[in-house]
Amino acid sequence: MSQSRNIKLTVAGLLLVIAVIVGGFVHRVSLPRVMTESEMKINGLYLFETPRDIGEFALVDHRGEVFDPARLEGHWSLVFFGFTHCPDICPTTMTFLNQFVSSLEGTEAQDTQVVMVSVDPARDTVQQLASYVPFFNPDFTGVTGEFLDIHRFATALNTPFRKVTGEDDNYQVEHSANVALINPRGDYAGFFKSPLDLAKMKVTYRSARYLWDH
Repeated sequence: MSQSRNIKLTVAGLLLVIAVIVGGFVHRVSLPRVMTESEMKINGLYLFETPRDIGEFALVDHRGEVFDPARLEGHWSLVFFGFTHCPDICPTTMTFLNQFVSSLEGTEAQDTQVVMVSVDPARDTVQQLASYVPFFNPDFTGVTGEFLDIHRFATALNTPFRKVTGEDDNYQVEHSANVALINPRGDYAGFFKSPLDLAKMKVTYRSARYLWDH
């Protein structure tokens, strides 16, 4: 009986060791692979070594509420600069961002917000944004404000834009199609360079979040 008990203990010990090894392997596999800086760039994410302070700003969202630095804290933000009269880049990018956030799960889905800042505040009123932005996703936020305030905000995020001359209100605005990445502290962490790719953006976004948490 003593020998039988020893055998059972040995088997139980071996099973415990195997369980620990398998559990550790599964845990490692489930973790996102941390990409190097060069790998991130190849996949379209330019992550700054030191996140940049955006500074103070006071804009307004499509719900008529104040949009200030506090709105960028406590979650990850994807900020795109566009305008509602944009014929191609903007609707394409907004559709892509909807696909991107819809593909996220768990915590990533819960603490990721998308913000479209208008580079055409003369035409993009609160009401105009309210009829445009939710069409792509009801959780997205549209932002407008005074031209100089938007220009300063765009400059802080390295996003140039300029009005292209046209007749009356029939004009376009040239702007970058990159998407800025803001970390939970509200700092400018980097940007996703266009053209955007869903698979590449997901893996670099996950890697950036992992590096922030660790």
